[in-house]
Amino acid sequence: METCNKCNRNPPVYFREYSGEKLCKRCYIESIDRKVQRTINKFSMIKFGDHVAVATSGGKDSLVLLSILNAIIGNARGITINAITIDEGISGYRDESLKIVSEFCSKLDVPLTILSYKELFGTQMDEAMKIRPSAKLTSCTICGTFRRRAIDIAAEQVGANVIATAHNLDDEIQTFMINLFAGDVNRMGWNQASSSYKTGCMKKIKPLADTYEREIVFYALQKEIPFQSEQCPYMNESIREEIREFLNRLEKAHPGIKYNSYKSAADISSLVRDGNNQEIVRGICEKCGRDCAKQICSVCKIHENFKPLFRFDR
Repeated sequence: METCNKCNRNPPVYFREYSGEKLCKRCYIESIDRKVQRTINKFSMIKFGDHVAVATSGGKDSLVLLSILNAIIGNARGITINAITIDEGISGYRDESLKIVSEFCSKLDVPLTILSYKELFGTQMDEAMKIRPSAKLTSCTICGTFRRRAIDIAAEQVGANVIATAHNLDDEIQTFMINLFAGDVNRMGWNQASSSYKTGCMKKIKPLADTYEREIVFYALQKEIPFQSEQCPYMNESIREEIREFLNRLEKAHPGIKYNSYKSAADISSLVRDGNNQEIVRGICEKCGRDCAKQICSVCKIHENFKPLFRFDR
């Protein structure tokens, strides 16, 4: 009988093509736990006295991240953990995920804070999509911009000084390629890959940045972590999905090509950032007074497109 390459005892349940490993359930779970722990340690993402807010959407990545971080630091003295969730206001989609997040946080005994676009910005995604001035202002641009601001506000409300997001290796490559295709060289330098960075007084970390998306899915299934499988109804407006499919085809034909791309993207980002002597935050928004890289932040720029519907006071 074929056995796990690690323990040489149990039957394998996962074949890691890029390394040739065949792992049993226990060894596979441990391999992901160790990878995340190594990433945290490598970049000193979390230290004594930190209050970590975990951005939790209800999808596989964020719930796996919450589960792993809770296991690592949940009982650690001097470190606090909270889950924060943003309700974008997408009918029939977000309702399910809010239920999953609430039940999972209750099971882990992790405090949960939920904020909505409606209460923060005066509207929700379904409304914004109906009255946006042009299809050139994509759903992902609107939603991503407001979600980042909402996460910052939620983290501030719970008193956190660290925000953990569940961006995985696939996400990092996709973001790099989106900026590459858009000709946005400066933004390529902002992409910090797996390292941590600060915006204002808030430290932001990506503990899953070294981990393949498909491996996170398999981890969730093996650990029986419930997650929302339904995809956002507005996702097809973004080029991200096309890039995801392209990379998946490449990885299937050439195992390991994603990881090599990820390392290259991280190196290029560092070169661009260091070459331009870039800082993540260079000033204060003239309109809302929050940290931004230019005179007016992206949230306020989008807000201008929706007057008078949006009530924006953040």
